Amino acid sequence: MDPAELADRLGRWSAGRGPLYLLLAARLRRLVDEGELPPGTALPPDRALASALAVGRGTVVAAYEQLRLDGRIIRRQGSGTRVAGPARPGPRDTTGAPVFLHLLEPRDDDVILLACAAPTAPPAALPAAYERALSQLATVTNDIGYHPSGHWRLRRAIADHYTRRGVPTDPEDVLITNGGQQALSLLARAFVEPGGTVLVEAPTYPGAIEAFREQAASLRTLPVGLDGFETVARTRPELAYLVSTHHNPTGGVLPPLARRRLAATAATADVPLVDDEVLAHLAFPGQPTPPPLAGETVISLGSLSKSVWGGLRIGWIRAARPIIDRLARLRAVHDLGGNVAAQLAAAELLPRLETLCRDTAADRQARHDHLRAELARRLPQWQAPPVTGGQTLWVRLPHGDGDSFAQTALRHGVAVLPGSGLDASGGSREFVRIHFLADPGTLTEAVHRLATAWQTYGGGADRGAPAPRSMAI
Repeated sequence: MDPAELADRLGRWSAGRGPLYLLLAARLRRLVDEGELPPGTALPPDRALASALAVGRGTVVAAYEQLRLDGRIIRRQGSGTRVAGPARPGPRDTTGAPVFLHLLEPRDDDVILLACAAPTAPPAALPAAYERALSQLATVTNDIGYHPSGHWRLRRAIADHYTRRGVPTDPEDVLITNGGQQALSLLARAFVEPGGTVLVEAPTYPGAIEAFREQAASLRTLPVGLDGFETVARTRPELAYLVSTHHNPTGGVLPPLARRRLAATAATADVPLVDDEVLAHLAFPGQPTPPPLAGETVISLGSLSKSVWGGLRIGWIRAARPIIDRLARLRAVHDLGGNVAAQLAAAELLPRLETLCRDTAADRQARHDHLRAELARRLPQWQAPPVTGGQTLWVRLPHGDGDSFAQTALRHGVAVLPGSGLDASGGSREFVRIHFLADPGTLTEAVHRLATAWQTYGGGADRGAPAPRSMAI
């Protein structure tokens, strides 16, 4: 197993109390017992795993020894370290656990999570929307409750939402999903054959990378903010994916002219172009929101997870009607429909979505400014360019790499997302992604812990890192 992959699966292994080697052994033992590391799996050499986890080799050696004594692993000179038991064939493995999956589960420890960005509580408008939705449910008759394409009321609300933004849309052009991640998975299944080419930005949203890899796609990359028109036309991928507004993770916004040219190029090349709009409405005060991409082959993807609350599992796909019909048939095989009460509540919120986001814009900008000020004060060597919206900063470390520093930061009680997990090309290793949605006091404490971790990591050294590359859009 690749050391970086095992490090991802280990998650926040060092966040507990006690010696590091015992914490590491406990987490490895759990992965073995739960079958995530099946019998026969070859584990990384001591030095390789120690490097991936940013710990001393002795920590890994001691952890492996604990597992050997427990009978979980076998270590032989010359043949390496393997999980005990006979190797057995399993299903085709196209992906490991997403790099962020272990950060989504609630924890009781004191780790400050700056890796996964989402509102920490539902707005007051959401319970009120549910009250209205429940009153509507009380009047339902002649409806068995299965809506594979989504409830008609919500499909119409989303269609009106796009029409108001300058892209005329009918309800039949909309498919409702259980969040944006399900929308990505459906699109990957519908368009991508094993080995087929998918064009993505580098870096990009890690959930998209995982969805495409799950289909065994061949990922081709283009730099964020560069037009990419020639790449779309030249490679003619099975699917192209981008985040055009408040890009995740860099925060950039693709200008209107570039949007029109990109949509036209995709249409000419007959390439389905997925525009992830999950963050589109999170502009700071006074910042314009460009119109959505529109074109014959453009597929818009949206969700309320970032603009309202992650617990409201409502997403959607807007596309040409034949694509929507195809996706609805595919979804019906796996999922006969979403929660009707949630969809009715979302239909109540959609007409007010822009207003809800404007109401929180000043607070989001204040937290963005506070985090940047704290980073500049305590970690002046770090480069954290400002953004005009969204939820995250794309931070460049002056030396070292994000993977090993993220492990060091985790041991100091703060979780950040290493850049390598957001870059299908294997680059961005000198970056980490940090969100600014926490309250100012929490952000101050988080930066204090990051600064302490940086000193432990070797923050005073100059290791000759390459010159910064532009992330401007």
